[in-house]
Amino acid sequence: MKYAVLLFLISLPLLWAQVNPATQPEDLKLPNGKSWNDAIAKADHEQNLKDARELARISAEIRDELEGGKSLVLSLKTLKKVEDAEKLAKDLRSRMRRN
Repeated sequence: MKYAVLLFLISLPLLWAQVNPATQPEDLKLPNGKSWNDAIAKADHEQNLKDARELARISAEIRDELEGGKSLVLSLKTLKKVEDAEKLAKDLRSRMRRN
């Protein structure tokens, strides 16, 4: 127990340095003079739009298959589309939270 407390106290400054925004590096510049953070944000925005369009397309396909289905059992193809939609939604959410 003593060692755990001692280890925690020793690592506390390292943890603080990771959390403290004052120690974060300044905004880097690309060779063309543009901001690194702006370039990343723009790329993320474009990927978000692409993923949102794909998610809407997959959702429409799932809806059409559910509405047009004669059976109460879903096909493996439909379940695969649901998994793809879930993965896209998770990726989209994590990218949006990052910005």
